[in-house]
Amino acid sequence: MTPTHDRPLDLVGIGIGPFNLSLAALAHGIDGLTTAFYDQRPRFSWHPGLLMDGTTLQVPFLADLVTLADPTSPWTFLNYLRSRDRLFPFYFAERLHTHRAEFDAYCRWVSEQLPGLHFGHQADAVRWNAEQGLFEADFTQLDEYGEAEALGRVSARNLVLGIGTEPWIPEPLRPLAAAPALPVIHSADYLTHRERLLGCEHITVIGSGQSGAEVFLDLLRARPAGAEKLHWLARTPAFAPMEYSKLGLEHFTPDYIRYFHALPEGVRDDLVPHQWQLYKGIDHDTIHAIHDELYRRTMDGGWPDAVLTPGVTVRTAGRIGAGKIELHLEHQQQSHRDRLQTDAVVLATGYRERPLDQLLDSLEPLLHRDSAGRPHIDADHRVVLDPAVTGGIYVQNAERHTHGVGTPDLGLAAHRSAHILNHVTGTPHYPLPTRTAFTTFGLKRPERGAPRTPAAQAAR
Repeated sequence: MTPTHDRPLDLVGIGIGPFNLSLAALAHGIDGLTTAFYDQRPRFSWHPGLLMDGTTLQVPFLADLVTLADPTSPWTFLNYLRSRDRLFPFYFAERLHTHRAEFDAYCRWVSEQLPGLHFGHQADAVRWNAEQGLFEADFTQLDEYGEAEALGRVSARNLVLGIGTEPWIPEPLRPLAAAPALPVIHSADYLTHRERLLGCEHITVIGSGQSGAEVFLDLLRARPAGAEKLHWLARTPAFAPMEYSKLGLEHFTPDYIRYFHALPEGVRDDLVPHQWQLYKGIDHDTIHAIHDELYRRTMDGGWPDAVLTPGVTVRTAGRIGAGKIELHLEHQQQSHRDRLQTDAVVLATGYRERPLDQLLDSLEPLLHRDSAGRPHIDADHRVVLDPAVTGGIYVQNAERHTHGVGTPDLGLAAHRSAHILNHVTGTPHYPLPTRTAFTTFGLKRPERGAPRTPAAQAAR
């Protein structure tokens, strides 16, 4: 096993999605902090299957990788525009929300210039070396075809896991999704299969969130009027708008995260499912565009051949004949069951956090878990380990059960990265606001204070 670095690093990140890219960008501004970041993909890519023309972020452009922690950073979105001679076009466009493809290009620009990022490196295992007081991470370096090329190891005082999420497919549809002959695909791969889908006579979209709405709208616009042959099904009781009121958005502030983290575990678990409209709804512009497109198709008389039905669960699914798919449905409020035959299914059924267990297998005896078997994450986004472990393992977008609905939100990326870096170094390199919301969440407010410093940092 060849060491990747001759000397132990202060911080190693595993995964280079937007959140760890944010951390790497802010870490670059701290003199003397040694870091490295690894990702098994050959290059940065952000939801390529959903970069349809015209789709935008659901957060303002200030929610880039660094601005809300350090607006003077060279890695801001505005500096990206400046480097492309596009500041004036952006200024006159008066866009608060950027195109998704533009955000992807911005992140790729950062990833191609920022030092210390290692793509094509697959993390295999992490262990704690008690004798040296360091974490060790083993890697496989991959060639351009994804084949193993070399092995490596890196040692670090602290780790940050940003391995992200993976598409989630409901149990009844997994056998069909695994059959390559059938067009049953997750929305994460929509653009890859779009032409194949458009060649199908009847298409069903399942899922009521933003991705489901965007896929349905894109298919609707591509189908001839009167022959759309589209079904849009959702488990939620309505195709509902995302909560976007000013005070509602304060659920995505550090103030609310502190409040949520201080709640008892059972209260947190009961609360998150009831907050689905905060992060699983559809933005108003997309809902308007869908209704406008459907309405336009009624102008010559008749109705579009599109069925939109919320409150529906897919109980089971199967294959009929050579290429038909049969969905067995149940309407929850009517307690009525029915069947739907279709030629293709797009599953806009969301994402789940990638489990940390395999990567942290050797640390199992040192991990503290909650009553549901999940790693306990402290207020500083750090996995709670045995006190004998002097280093820290931090997580990004793996702590919804402890930090709430703001966990995957891009608007909190820079703040969380800055918090982690302040905690790792024991120094407030990035001064963070003490108050971020007009709302006072609860009667008993969590204590505020300077970040606690890991014992390992005392020896730095």
